[in-house]
Amino acid sequence: MNEVVLDTETTGLSAKEGHRIVEIGCVELENLIPTKNKFHCYLNPERKVSEKALQVHGYTNEFLSTQKKFIDVVDDFLNFIENKKLIIHNAEFDLSHLNNELAILGKKKISSENVVDTLALARDKFPGSPISLDALCKRYKIDNSKRTQHTALIDCDLLSKVYINLLDQKEPTLNLENRENDKLVIDANKNNLYFKKVVKPTIEEMKLHKNYLKTNLKKNYFS
Repeated sequence: MNEVVLDTETTGLSAKEGHRIVEIGCVELENLIPTKNKFHCYLNPERKVSEKALQVHGYTNEFLSTQKKFIDVVDDFLNFIENKKLIIHNAEFDLSHLNNELAILGKKKISSENVVDTLALARDKFPGSPISLDALCKRYKIDNSKRTQHTALIDCDLLSKVYINLLDQKEPTLNLENRENDKLVIDANKNNLYFKKVVKPTIEEMKLHKNYLKTNLKKNYFS
């Protein structure tokens, strides 16, 4: 199953307070490799942007007033993410705003069951450490110099790289079709754990290893 890295920008923090989405960005991953398939749009939120949100993303009321409304893009958006796992940093925030937009239109909400929250993954992996997107980029030496302000597609690109590192998968160009030894546990309580199955050597492999040591390590290389 393909995955979609998703990010939104909004007019403010809380959908319950009437804040709306002003930008949606999605980048498709196939076996952890970004494809050419992307979804991106700016949206007219039909309300003013808060001062704090303006400082974060820089989208003015004048600019947004000329953009499409969510009703104009909702079908294309839902078709893009259909049957794909969603990768989101701080999923609760984005899902609350997306589901608010869908509820306004009488559409079915997006279930959290098929969502990987990279914030929760990072919290489990680095307890007590900074786990913002910028902090994780710094930890994994990912260049985030283009992120002078929050923009959905740039954040999706950075998050896709962070996600790979959080899974300890440093080589996404390899063929990852067969990953039966890898397990990613996601549950509703956000107890997200990533671990790899321990593969024990066979008796034959142990014999070959011993023969190799006898044959190749007779010389004392430290003398």
